[in-house]
Amino acid sequence: MRRPPRTAIFPVGGLGTRFLPATKAMPKEMLPVVDKPLIQYAVEEARASGIEEFIFVTGRGKSSIEDHFDHGAELTEVLSARGKETELRASRDMMLEPGQVAYIRQQDPLGLGHAVWCARRLIRDEAVAVLLADDLIMAKEPCLKQMMDAYRVAGGNMAAVMDVPRAETNRYGILDVVGEEGKLAAAKGLVEKPAPEDAPSTLSIIGRYILDPLVFTELDRQEAGAGGEIQLTDAIARTIGRVPFHGFRFDGRRFDCGSKAGFLEANIAFALDRDDLAQAMTDIVRRYAKALPPGKDAAS
Repeated sequence: MRRPPRTAIFPVGGLGTRFLPATKAMPKEMLPVVDKPLIQYAVEEARASGIEEFIFVTGRGKSSIEDHFDHGAELTEVLSARGKETELRASRDMMLEPGQVAYIRQQDPLGLGHAVWCARRLIRDEAVAVLLADDLIMAKEPCLKQMMDAYRVAGGNMAAVMDVPRAETNRYGILDVVGEEGKLAAAKGLVEKPAPEDAPSTLSIIGRYILDPLVFTELDRQEAGAGGEIQLTDAIARTIGRVPFHGFRFDGRRFDCGSKAGFLEANIAFALDRDDLAQAMTDIVRRYAKALPPGKDAAS
């Protein structure tokens, strides 16, 4: 049985240009879904999966992420004085323990592989998890926890995967699958953002990884790939044959919160999933659906 990761990397250095002007002064990872920022959902998933150490790879203008997980003396004092115990508990529960968290600056936005590589000196010679906050996953059992249970048997490198329309393969890392067993798809290779006609499959990687330490050796090469960036998928691909690589078909629903439509859908879905908001959100959705002109649907 392999030991699952104890440490997780959160690459949060991106500029979030697709959400301008909202992200001009606010990191995209701090955009709220209902009442929690995206990065908090990712951290909560990691904690619930057994992660003990948290590494945030940040960039310029990301200090609000650091502040979010820190102690807020003034806020605590105000909430305590006003007897707001629920809000006080919510504020305290999301804080990370002293010594559990580290922040590293990614000076240049050179890609996901580069962001992960920036954390190399804080990683022991053991497996590490990587979570991308803008891939928000709703699941009864945390996606990373599902992956860890599979990793104990399979080892090597692992990524959460889902099938996408062939026309969209140029937006994802795509697996070249050689066999499937249960939720695991063994791959002999993967291609970053292939054209639909060149894609070896439609099984795409989303933002959850468990990485073998060998990946950092490959990232040390600092070789640019698709888009002129250092791609994490390229480094993983170069380890295939030396360590296994599997795609993991997780149970749950993924929301692409890197897109405006996916972000808005996530807010609706997470509100509908809450007892305190489900009825109000249902009424809102029905009201707007009824307001559409005859013969016109929301997509037209």
